[in-house]
Amino acid sequence: MLEGTIINQLQHVGLQKLSALAGITHSLLGPNKKYKFIQDDMSGDSALVCSCFRIFQNVELTCAVGQLVYETIQAHQNVYHTGSGCLLFLAGAWGRAALECLQRGISVSHIILAMSEGMDICLDVCSKCSISTEGLGEAQSGRCAVTPHGLELQLSKKPIMEASQASSLHHGTTEVGLKTLTTSAQRKIKLSRHFCEAKSENFTNLSQLSQTKLPDIAHIAEGLSHGSTDAMNLAVKVSYVQSKDSDFNFEITKVVTCVLPGLQEEHACVVPGCIVLLSDEQASVAHHLKEQHLKIALITGDLTNSYRHLGFSRPVGIKRVCDQAALLLSSKEEEWIVKVVALLLNLEVNVILVSGLVSEKMIQHCSRHHILVVEKVRASVVKTLADATGAVPVTYATQLSKQCVGTGVTVMIWRDFSNHETKSSVAVNISTHGHSGLVTVILTSCVEGKLQALEDQFWACAYRLHHALKDRALLPGAGVTELLCIHHLQKQAEHHAKHCTKRKGDTVQQTRPGTATNHYRGAVLQLMADGLLDYICTIMVNTGRFSKVEAWTGVHQQLQDCNGHPAKFSQPFPKGEKEESAFSSPMESDEAAGVKIYDNLSVKQEAWRKALDVVFLVLQTDAEVITGIDQKTDTAQENLMLL
Repeated sequence: MLEGTIINQLQHVGLQKLSALAGITHSLLGPNKKYKFIQDDMSGDSALVCSCFRIFQNVELTCAVGQLVYETIQAHQNVYHTGSGCLLFLAGAWGRAALECLQRGISVSHIILAMSEGMDICLDVCSKCSISTEGLGEAQSGRCAVTPHGLELQLSKKPIMEASQASSLHHGTTEVGLKTLTTSAQRKIKLSRHFCEAKSENFTNLSQLSQTKLPDIAHIAEGLSHGSTDAMNLAVKVSYVQSKDSDFNFEITKVVTCVLPGLQEEHACVVPGCIVLLSDEQASVAHHLKEQHLKIALITGDLTNSYRHLGFSRPVGIKRVCDQAALLLSSKEEEWIVKVVALLLNLEVNVILVSGLVSEKMIQHCSRHHILVVEKVRASVVKTLADATGAVPVTYATQLSKQCVGTGVTVMIWRDFSNHETKSSVAVNISTHGHSGLVTVILTSCVEGKLQALEDQFWACAYRLHHALKDRALLPGAGVTELLCIHHLQKQAEHHAKHCTKRKGDTVQQTRPGTATNHYRGAVLQLMADGLLDYICTIMVNTGRFSKVEAWTGVHQQLQDCNGHPAKFSQPFPKGEKEESAFSSPMESDEAAGVKIYDNLSVKQEAWRKALDVVFLVLQTDAEVITGIDQKTDTAQENLMLL
């Protein structure tokens, strides 16, 4: 995968590999994402992908850095379902920045300290420019339009931070940065190969805000679609279905997806209840059970004879010596199946939902007794149905009792595909008498390989909306937040550079104590700003409207026009001038023209944090491999960052 990348063996190889890995997904950034084919030369199999996460899931990673990157992206994807491309790009950009610092002779400890301070500056900017979602989307006279040359974004008239703090963002750049730098020196760096969702103080404060006005979900969703308009429209429909005749606003845990190949994409829809696809054998069971009042059992593990929960420890040192081992195992499985089926019949269970896998023999035996078994059910769906039916989820089927069986479940035939060439002949809707809030999003496509990408796009949009409502705050999108961060980083870099120059009129070149460190900080902060600037320009190039030179020129012009006042980023472009300007919005697309674009606060902050954590891990590992660690020296503890 990295054959075309020239790696200098005398340099920090890990950082170079990180930069090379990040370059794979540059074309997937921005609203105009392009599909890619990944083909296996050995087997000939291919995969159609449209996201950074899916690329790394389908390629063979042969280096430790690749495994680290994949684990990081996977951990981020499992929580946020969006932002992986931003994470990987900045990890590569800031990795190159760290490599440049090493080539300039800056020590690892100084790089880590300065980059941590740069991250604190960026997070401080995010906190102060965040937009409250309270009443967002309504006509409010107290708002100001936020746009870099024509793309409107609205700031809420009710600031999230105090007025004095907000004003310091626009008029006290140096003071804000100095405060950040002094406090970040005490910041403890904790790194690990396993990343978890951070608990930020900003998120806590935002969650405690009182909401007197509900946000306009349609308005927020439109700004968070990021080019995936159809997928976001489905997420909005989910919200409408959930809020009908109930108190639900948008419950992401009560949403499931069902993919149907063979139909055109415009047939995608949202259906109340849980839609599942059944095989021919199970379809007959569904027809037998339709429109009846059924009893349900919920299994949280696999419905197999060999399944054991994670805490189970098998006896060690025991070996089975028998010529008929397979036969004995088969007979034990048959005995177990007969026992479980008899228990289900005794409890009058009609439907079993299993979060794990079900053995084929078990499905066959249950089908003969008109018991519908559904496997691979999301854990959140199991919990929702447990609350709605009174069923008690169990780990093993043998644990079932009358107290564990729920009631009030119906099975209805939603679509019959027996006349179509599909793997599943029937789609059924499993629902409850009460309004449980369960909603299924049906995704369709004539290209079966595209269904995975469509499903990923929907979940990305749904989770953007979910995190916006959870955070109760948004960030100005279309590159505005990144521009503000670049401005603050550059101002801090200039501030430190001044302390490194000699005083005017001095005949002897002297520097103040600590100016060397200030010089390092200024250089590192400038390189971090360049990484963010490269991120904006790459997305502009991906829109197809700009060349690399035009993108860089436009962003630099925007930063110069700011002239020390970040508030100018928020001023609308004069009417009639937008068409004549060569530079409009950094991330504007055809669909987004004239639309207020937002970014998620928690997603962006966590993607930035993880990107820098990856850089630090690779940087520290490279340093230990190249230089080695001598615990006996006095400087060992200073240059060593314990993980």
